[in-house]
Amino acid sequence: MQLLLFLSLKLLILLLLLLQLLLLLLLLLLLLLLLLLLLLLLLLLLLLLLLLLLLLLLLLQQLLILLLLLLLLLLLLLLLLLLLLLLLLLLLLLLLLLLLLLLLLLILLLLLQLLLLLLLLLPLQLLVLLLLLLLLLLLLLLQQLLLLLLLILLQLLL
Repeated sequence: MQLLLFLSLKLLILLLLLLQLLLLLLLLLLLLLLLLLLLLLLLLLLLLLLLLLLLLLLLLQQLLILLLLLLLLLLLLLLLLLLLLLLLLLLLLLLLLLLLLLLLLLILLLLLQLLLLLLLLLPLQLLVLLLLLLLLLLLLLLQQLLLLLLLILLQLLL
């Protein structure tokens, strides 16, 4: 019985290591996406500056109808760019929240792995009790993560 429990704990530790690796991969992907969004934000700001420069150059000319049409076009483009910037900022905020959530989950998994390693040295009754407590802790953590994701989704919808 103790050998079976010992092997199951070893398997659980290996599964936790695999989960940590998957979370690290997801964290790296989110960081890459965050960098890409920042690059896109910089490109949009550059385009905005170029449009403002073009607007300034057009103001120096005297062709009134062409100027009005180009002004209207530039204003529409500026509005579109501002909306895109706002959308990007919201997406960056969401990504930062997800990164914090993943970091928290990684820390908790490391703590759980450390506790499981300590459990290998304890007697059987205490081991079962601590395993039940760890399972309860994981369920509570999962509940909190789901609530946080639900709040984020609700905030994005409003």
